[in-house]
Amino acid sequence: MTNKKFLHNTGTFLIFGGPSIFAFFAVVLIPFLFGLYLTFTNWDVRSGDHTFLGLANYVEVFQDKTFLTQLWFTLKYVLFTVVIANVAAFFLAFALTSGFKGQQLLRTGFFTPNLIGGLVLGYLWQLLFSQVLPYLGQKYGWAIFETSWLTDTDKAFWALVIVSAWQLIGYLMIIYISGLMSVPVDVIEAAGIDGANGFAKIRKIILPLSAPAIVICIFISISRSFLTYDLNLALTKGGPFNSTELSSYHVVQKAFLSNEYGVGQSEAVVLFVIVAVIALTQAYFLKKLEVEA
Repeated sequence: MTNKKFLHNTGTFLIFGGPSIFAFFAVVLIPFLFGLYLTFTNWDVRSGDHTFLGLANYVEVFQDKTFLTQLWFTLKYVLFTVVIANVAAFFLAFALTSGFKGQQLLRTGFFTPNLIGGLVLGYLWQLLFSQVLPYLGQKYGWAIFETSWLTDTDKAFWALVIVSAWQLIGYLMIIYISGLMSVPVDVIEAAGIDGANGFAKIRKIILPLSAPAIVICIFISISRSFLTYDLNLALTKGGPFNSTELSSYHVVQKAFLSNEYGVGQSEAVVLFVIVAVIALTQAYFLKKLEVEA
């Protein structure tokens, strides 16, 4: 009887959980382990030949000044993107949970950019920055827009940050809305009776009670910003003069265009470790801010 029950439970588990487990191993675990193995080789993408090199690829990664420069640029890009996207998303969510008419329509509108693929979004904004804004800048005398932002090394950075944050805001806004809707209304009303103004309510009540949403949003925005590739390719292609190449962009260039797959995969592993450490560290410290609702 026990054996029949065990077999029945095993069969049920395989029917419902088997496809997910198979997909996890086939799409995530096995490719990750194989990629990790390739970091110790000089695998040739075209021929498939490879020999074992040990840690030579990792040594080359930390001797690659271009990669280290782009890693620093990526850290700066992630910092500004995460801050701008989260601040804007939080205040949008706060405004769109105030109960005015039409807020559902506005939520849909702000979420829409997240549904547009990075390549399409990049080409749309490339047209805006390289043609539309310069035309308006020259016509109306707006000095900041008279030339294309994508041809200036400093402005190209901010163009990349603005577009990335714009794409993220709608998605983060939905999470913040869920967090804000879980804040008890009676607590906010009691604070108002005690004389707390709008800013005090946000700082003392709403932010602490929304801490779980904040942790999730920052974690998501950090991980997505570090792995930006398609938007970088479509908007700036790493230009001008390779000044806006993000680390993920460099990894792809190194692996597939330079045919140095072992080095490129090693850079990808280093980037993965950095992202994991930063994301998990912020999640650990922000978790301490959570309070019981």
